[in-house]
Amino acid sequence: MHPLLKTSKKPAGRAGNPAENSPEFWHQSAAAELSEALSIEKRNKNVAKNVILFLGDGMGVASITTGRILRGQNAGSSGEETKLTMDTFPHFGFSKTYNVDAQVADSAGTATAYMTGVKTDLGVLGYNAAITPGVCNTTYGNEVSTVLEDSHKLGKAVGVVTTTRLNHATPASAYAHSAYRYWYGDADLTEEARINGCKDIAYQLYNALPNIQVALGGGRRYFKPNGIKDDEYPTLDNYRNDGQDLIQKWKNNMVDLGRNAQYVWNSAQFHGVDASQVDHLWGMFEPGDMNYEVDRSSDGAGEPSLAEMTSKAIEILQKDDDGFFLLVEGGRIDHSHHGGNAYKALHEVLAFDDAIAKGVEMTSESDTLIVVTADHSHTFTFGGYTLRGNPLFGLARDDANPKNALDGRPYTSLNYGNGKGFQGGDSFSTGGSVVRENLTNVNTKSKDYLQQTGVPKSSETHGGEDVAIFARGPMAHLFHGVHEQSYIAHVMRYASCVGSNKLHCENQPTEEVVVPPEIVSFLGYNLSKSSAEGALYALFALEMIFSLVILAFSAFYFKRK
Repeated sequence: MHPLLKTSKKPAGRAGNPAENSPEFWHQSAAAELSEALSIEKRNKNVAKNVILFLGDGMGVASITTGRILRGQNAGSSGEETKLTMDTFPHFGFSKTYNVDAQVADSAGTATAYMTGVKTDLGVLGYNAAITPGVCNTTYGNEVSTVLEDSHKLGKAVGVVTTTRLNHATPASAYAHSAYRYWYGDADLTEEARINGCKDIAYQLYNALPNIQVALGGGRRYFKPNGIKDDEYPTLDNYRNDGQDLIQKWKNNMVDLGRNAQYVWNSAQFHGVDASQVDHLWGMFEPGDMNYEVDRSSDGAGEPSLAEMTSKAIEILQKDDDGFFLLVEGGRIDHSHHGGNAYKALHEVLAFDDAIAKGVEMTSESDTLIVVTADHSHTFTFGGYTLRGNPLFGLARDDANPKNALDGRPYTSLNYGNGKGFQGGDSFSTGGSVVRENLTNVNTKSKDYLQQTGVPKSSETHGGEDVAIFARGPMAHLFHGVHEQSYIAHVMRYASCVGSNKLHCENQPTEEVVVPPEIVSFLGYNLSKSSAEGALYALFALEMIFSLVILAFSAFYFKRK
């Protein structure tokens, strides 16, 4: 028997809207959603002047669902019925995330796919799969261009915003080409890479920055020489071994080029930037990755939120009459999941969705394609037959009492397939078997609590299932089913007429009017609904008359016989 059918008792004090008990509530809800769907009568085939790619690193479907519930519960509702900003986008698809050499992918191979349109191997940035990962001298002739590079070549402004270090896999995929994603700084290069002329990712960003109007994130220690202390943390050394201060060199270059440029590393400096007076903005707010959203307010020097960085970037980029391309990464969703911490991960999802809302607010759907997706998922799961409105980070409950597993101990609805939380704080081994931690007196709602896992690992792993794609704006309807992840780059190029898709935009009509919902196809003709109904009745009448004639003829024939 299904475990929920053992009793017919309806749980007392059930959360949710009492109106949901009525069938009419669901009929009206569906009617409103159907009306909204039917209102999408025209495919927006405008040229996308602007493209924004919002990338939630590690944001699988379970992260979206639970992020949605958290948003609602934070607002005082049961949560399940809430909508995130990304949920409101009219077009949707799925992305297959595998790498050429890996069933379960990493962030570099996936980023190369959605940023260049070419899938590659695990750990590779900006090269096709013909290279040997980590071997510099196999890269020559195998470089693939990125959407950001193609957009710049067409005269558009471009930018990168992230909550990770700017030389991390996702942001690096926009501007860098590296046989190994972990060549963050020159100290990370192999001897073979140095001999054969491969550059570290930080240096590649410095080299690309004259062509990038906005770069905001973390990672400043990779741009200053070892032996010089960090501005914010005076005991922390910087990272470069080549003695170069790339930040100062960039400042000097901007002066020589006559650019209105500004470098910032704390919140006060960031908020002091006048976007109308700055054409190039480089901000790095931590030596490494930026703080988790739940810890951001405790940072001494202060950090802007992802939404604030997105807003500033758009203010600067939209000054370009030719339009812009912007990559925005919610990068620490992934890091939280690797750490087995759902509390931090889902608050990162909300911060990411806030940035999406800012992008929607500041742009027009008529000329800006916005794509929201993830690079891969995680082993993060959500289940357990919890009641409506069950506190997301609490124990799974059956009415007033926690549910117990077969070991007689309570459990949470959020778990991981593998990771750090396998044994928990007070678990122990008896006779060679592991006893699961008893959560009865554990504060599972703490921001530092690690969810329980099925398999012990020092770091939780990625998941291999498809991830969602949400889209709005020009050509958003091209996301319509299950796609290879590399398809995303091709849609962005096609919509904005960059790269190999530039020529198709010549003499391109701005809109394609499709058959609206009141028009139907009848025997190969497009008719109004009323005309089609009339034609159908007429056809039925003709069939009846024909049948009566046949019957009359048959009766006459047999009567004569």
